Amino acid sequence: MPELPEVETTRRGIEPQLRGHIVTQMRVREPRLRWPVPRSLIEELPGQRIESVRRRAKYLLLDTAAGSALLHLGMSGSLRMVFSDTPPGAHDHIDIVLDTGRSLRFTDPRRFGSLLWTQGDPLAHPLLASLGPEPLESAFNGSYLHDRARGRRLAVKPFLMDSRIVVGIGNIYASEALFRAGIHPKRAAGRISLPRMERLAGAVTAVLHDALRAGGTTLRDYSDGEGSPGHFAQDLRVYGREGRACRRCRSPVRAITLGQRSTYYCARCQH
Repeated sequence: MPELPEVETTRRGIEPQLRGHIVTQMRVREPRLRWPVPRSLIEELPGQRIESVRRRAKYLLLDTAAGSALLHLGMSGSLRMVFSDTPPGAHDHIDIVLDTGRSLRFTDPRRFGSLLWTQGDPLAHPLLASLGPEPLESAFNGSYLHDRARGRRLAVKPFLMDSRIVVGIGNIYASEALFRAGIHPKRAAGRISLPRMERLAGAVTAVLHDALRAGGTTLRDYSDGEGSPGHFAQDLRVYGREGRACRRCRSPVRAITLGQRSTYYCARCQH
């Protein structure tokens, strides 16, 4: 699933080609995504100028004077800019056609993504209203994590992946941040000291910044707004490296299932 670096990389790629331009047409070839594409979006977005392209958690927000489109890439979705007469492929479900002769094309083989519409404040939408802070903003730090973890026996990895605690940290970057911080993924979140939580918050921020500089991580489906893959997979230290030597101590990387997700760690470096 695209995580925060992939969604932010996509936003940075498409924003210059969308902002300030008018949507002339919506081509919805398959409205049956995670939720049906609403008729209100199909009717109201054409004719509107896109004023900004924002990200909140893993959602992209296309803001206009009439309302905002909320777009989520789901498990396998991607966005790219194409010429408006480019023939669609089998999984190219939606084109947002612009006055430039280009279109924002939404591709989603598994159809777990979504494209919704709201006329109110998008940050107050039910899908966004209860989300935690952004991990690259000042509200996210070790003290915040320590306070939210107080008394909790939940393992730290699923704690870190809970979007009500902090947004955008999926399976890949949770594993990588815990390795950098030297914390075992099964350790109870409430039993981690403030200094170690400060180290973890710093590791989260660092790994996300590193992934952004590399354009995200491509394992299977992800590509950015121009169709290019992300290159952070080359720098992964534990994720997907089961049985291979730890880059720090040379012990074999281990894998377990935690919270129904594959979890990678080094037993010697993380405790």
